[in-house]
Amino acid sequence: MSLAESDLSPAAAPRRPRGRPRKTADERDDGNRRRELVAGAARLFRQQGFSATSTRDIAAAVGMRSGSPFYHFESKEALLGAVMLEGMQGALQRQQAALALLPAGASPRERLRVLVRNHFDVLLGPDSDFIPVMLYEWRSLETTQRVEVNRLKDRYEAEWVPELEALHAQGQLGADPALARLMIFGALNWSAQWYVPPSGRSAKARARASLDDLTTSALQLFLKEPA
Repeated sequence: MSLAESDLSPAAAPRRPRGRPRKTADERDDGNRRRELVAGAARLFRQQGFSATSTRDIAAAVGMRSGSPFYHFESKEALLGAVMLEGMQGALQRQQAALALLPAGASPRERLRVLVRNHFDVLLGPDSDFIPVMLYEWRSLETTQRVEVNRLKDRYEAEWVPELEALHAQGQLGADPALARLMIFGALNWSAQWYVPPSGRSAKARARASLDDLTTSALQLFLKEPA
């Protein structure tokens, strides 16, 4: 038998490895690519709006082929839901971590300061595209997504309630705590429309404040000085 004939015989065929096939490089990096996709979508949804952003735009922004987002999400609406859900989950985790750093005897005013400062960071700090998208693209969510995002939002805001009630009892918060919570979140969230970091070029002095400055101003606006 010739060498050529032996090479073509069934016995010489390569054996298939047992078990699951090895993942490709893209599959091994699946989690990272998904995170890049969600972050890129959040940035474009915030800059351009949900309706004006196509999946092709999102794919191009993160260096994917135009159809690749559908490997991770079945639709642009599903991607919007992921942006909001992951944004709220991250905001909740950051808020809990910020509160955990406070000493056990921290006053309600000190705890509210931490809550306000952290909220400004979530809205305006690094990686701050997620929550503004939630605020201004809420109506584009599907019903089931809206319910889940609303559940996380309620958990996030619930951590403010004991501090507002305590401050009201101490006479430092004049308004009803339930109404005050709505008013405070409305005022803080609107800063996403006008705020420019101190390094920005805006001529508006109020928009060039630091996040610490914004926090101090917010507390002065809503709270009375302790007696």
